[in-house]
This record gives sequence, C-alpha cells and structure tokens, in this order.
Amino acid sequence: MKTLLFLLICLLNTTAYADSEWSESTINLDKPVDIKVYRNPNCQCCHKWISHLEHHGFNVTDQLTHNLDAVKEKLGVPHAMHSCHTAVIEGYVIEGHVPAADIMRLLTQKPTITGLAVPQMPVGTPGMEMGPRKDNFAVIEFTPNQQYSIFTTYQLDENQHYQASTTEE
Repeated sequence: MKTLLFLLICLLNTTAYADSEWSESTINLDKPVDIKVYRNPNCQCCHKWISHLEHHGFNVTDQLTHNLDAVKEKLGVPHAMHSCHTAVIEGYVIEGHVPAADIMRLLTQKPTITGLAVPQMPVGTPGMEMGPRKDNFAVIEFTPNQQYSIFTTYQLDENQHYQASTTEE
C-alpha cells in the first residue's frame, strides 16, 4: 500500500510539472552546461528546481549541505537576495528559483555581475508551482558591491500566464 501511495504521489508531481508553463523548452543548448546546486537535503522545492534545469538540458551536480548560509557568504550572495538554494555556473552565482531561460540569457550576454537571484520563494516560479496560485516576480542581477538591477520581470496576464519583460526590451 505504501508503495502504491508513493507511486501515485510521484505520478501527480510529474503531471503537475508536465503541465507547468516552465516545462515548455525555449532553450537550445548545443551541449549540456554544468551547474552545481547547493541545497539543504530536506528542501523539496529545490529538487523541483533541479528537475526544471535538467528538463532544459543542464547537467546538474546536486550538492547537499547543512550550512547553506556559509556557502552564500563565500559566494558573495547579498542577504537581501537570499532564497532556499544557491548554484554556480560558469563563474556566476544563481540564487533561488531563477528560470532556465534567464540563466541561458546570462550565459549568452556574459554581463559583469556576480549573478542572478529570485529573492525569497515566489509561488509560481520554477519549482514553486502550487496549483493555480502565482505571484508576479523579478529576476534581479547583483554585483560584488551589492548593486541591484532588474534582469527580467514576470507579470501575469489575464489568463494567469507569465509575460516576461527583459532589460533588453
């Protein structure tokens, strides 16, 4: 019975992810890009964000840690940008539930910044899907001297789908 319940929960989680607007691939990777994710072993939304990255072709190393604050401090993540997990990719820091498309845009543009963050844990971001509820959110770029600017904003339209606006537009 426990096995059946576990399989049913896994199926429901997979179905929910398959229906997510984040599952649509808008990224074309020539080859897998390596990203190392630091997270607490008990965090389930972090695991869902890792699945989001893998779905979009990233090669993820999942690094479990019980001292995530020390990792954030070492990597220069400002306290105001903290979220539940931290990642490193090609010298950039990724904090929180940043969509895969924004990470790829970062790697394409290669700006002189420390990294990108989605502070806190907005509902509806990749890995934080919770049914129909969604929050508007922004992906913030940050620098070593704690300068912040908006990289991408995600606003909900009348159909509750995200519309992205980037700093390029």
